[in-house]
Amino acid sequence: MFNIDSSEFLLVALVALVVIGPKDLPKAMRVVGYWVGRARAVGRQFRAGFDEMVREAELEEMEKKWKAENERIMREHPMIPPPPSEPASGDHTPSDASLAPSHDHAQEEHPPVMVEQPRVVPGGPHETPPADSKAPS
Repeated sequence: MFNIDSSEFLLVALVALVVIGPKDLPKAMRVVGYWVGRARAVGRQFRAGFDEMVREAELEEMEKKWKAENERIMREHPMIPPPPSEPASGDHTPSDASLAPSHDHAQEEHPPVMVEQPRVVPGGPHETPPADSKAPS
């Protein structure tokens, strides 16, 4: 990006060491790193905003093209309503063959279904039945 050679970088590091001094050099590098990070973040945010604007402009352009193409198609192929469907000869009733079921259920045999009846308890449905006198021992 900046096209800095290794020899140029070494020269900058030596000048910084002499000017700032070995004691304050780590602190200066942290400050420089912080500001470089902030500059990169601002650059990323700017780039993301710019990309979003480009995407929105492209989307609007595509929507205009789609709308124009849709209008052209609708002009070329107008929608014609279907004719009303009326019987040709008076009242039309379906024939017996069309009413016949496709499967004869009367021929099938089903086993009887056994349903357990609820136990009737004297005193109403909310009372519990008396305990059996035969308790297991």
